[in-house]
Amino acid sequence: MEEQLTSGGTALAAENAENAMDKLKVIDGAGGRQTVETKKLQEKYRSIGPATALYALFYAFCMYKNGSGITFPFFVAGSLCYFYYTLKKLELTLKRGSAFYGISVMLLAISTFCTDDGRMIALNKTGIFLLMISFLLGQFYHTEKWGLGKFAAAIPGTLLSSLGEVARPVSDMAGFTKKEQSPGARRGFYVLLGVLLTLPLLVVVVALLSSADLIFRQLTEYLLAAVNFENVFGVVFSVILWYFGTYMLLATLCKKTLREDVRDHRSGEPVLAITVTAMLSVVYLIFSVIQILYLFLGKMQLPEGYTYAEYAREGFFQLLAVAILNLIIVLVCMALFRESKILKAVLTVMSLCTFIMIASSCLRMVIYIRYYNLTFLRIIVLWALAVLFLLFLGVVLQIFRPEFPLFRYGLTVVTVFYIGLAFSHPDYLVAKYNLENDGGTLDYKYLAGLSTDAAPVLLPYLKDLGYDLSVAKVPVEEHDTYWEHVERKNGGTRVPKAQKEGFGYYYLQNVMEKTGDMGIRSFNLSRYLALKGIQ
Repeated sequence: MEEQLTSGGTALAAENAENAMDKLKVIDGAGGRQTVETKKLQEKYRSIGPATALYALFYAFCMYKNGSGITFPFFVAGSLCYFYYTLKKLELTLKRGSAFYGISVMLLAISTFCTDDGRMIALNKTGIFLLMISFLLGQFYHTEKWGLGKFAAAIPGTLLSSLGEVARPVSDMAGFTKKEQSPGARRGFYVLLGVLLTLPLLVVVVALLSSADLIFRQLTEYLLAAVNFENVFGVVFSVILWYFGTYMLLATLCKKTLREDVRDHRSGEPVLAITVTAMLSVVYLIFSVIQILYLFLGKMQLPEGYTYAEYAREGFFQLLAVAILNLIIVLVCMALFRESKILKAVLTVMSLCTFIMIASSCLRMVIYIRYYNLTFLRIIVLWALAVLFLLFLGVVLQIFRPEFPLFRYGLTVVTVFYIGLAFSHPDYLVAKYNLENDGGTLDYKYLAGLSTDAAPVLLPYLKDLGYDLSVAKVPVEEHDTYWEHVERKNGGTRVPKAQKEGFGYYYLQNVMEKTGDMGIRSFNLSRYLALKGIQ
């Protein structure tokens, strides 16, 4: 007993000493909150400042007016290299699990280059951003015990806090040049400052001189005509914005303004949670029995005038909504109420009923797809149901094993399954399934609006229907000429988009619009394969 007290006292003393050391790392001085990392960021500006500027230039080169070209994976790879470099300069070691974030964002970046589906591109970029910011938070904070709620508050909190660091890039640069003994470095700073101050003055002076002299005005107009000022301004603005935004984010992370500790909020009376969840579970049990007897086994008589197909082809969206609601309820109960064996039992029953709801929703959706074909939204529903099933498995594990890392498990499940979804190309799956299972109910208008991801399936189908793909070789800017060409081939009439004989021309026009201005930077694999299929 005495040894245990001594051991506990030693551990407590060590923890207090560690907390004391952490407090010594933070100083609120005249320059605001200062940490060890903040000082290193200022001291290492010679390396980090130019690296951030190069990173901003690289961003403009890769991303300006080019959201899904071949340069996108290179930009994401460059971002990983930049953050690894800055972390090394700040003397921060990559933590365990960093490889998962790096591999995941690179796979999503490659998927973005391989698809033309704007919805998937937007989701990919959202996923990359969330994974990147989570990765950075994990390097500056101890996030091992953080949950979804903590991350959900930390991400927007960090981004909002970075707005308060808008002057930091300039102040750190000024502080560096003030301390720098090299005359060349100081001269370079003043030259840069002079250029920035002179630019608006030059605009006024050139305008006045142009109005004062005809020859000078003609020379100025000739030079201005050769320059695309929209692109120049856009590139310069992108570089400045990315430089300031990146450095501001670094400065905010270095300040470590977020609380690292995770408070235990499980102080609620479990009787309240038991009452609510038990009443819901009774309803869910009745519903689950009905699903097993009527839908899964089909051994009970349906209401008069109601067929089995009609019964199965409805309710999947409602069941998906209830399953998500149940996930939230179970997580809230586990997070806010004191531990109780009865509550655990009720939550387990609730989770098991949710499994049946997920299975019911999935079966209904599959039957619905048989009758009404596949769409992007229906693929997303099936994907969400599969993810929910695995998330609830993790929830059940945490009910009985509170130490189970539910957030990391959930992050892994969602990331891995989403990467699979991204590389599956939903538009390709839609076109392939619908054409192979054509029962006379094809929505040709929907097919005409698919992205170039569907081209490997749709282009051969159009050839088999007798479409002349050469009409798509008309330049994309000559839309009237394109449709005149189409109309000549169809007896002078423009076939409606919703008909089998006309939807292909609309799809071909869509393909050529997407591929018409594809260059080296904007090269996209999906668009290239579609263009090759036409030629």
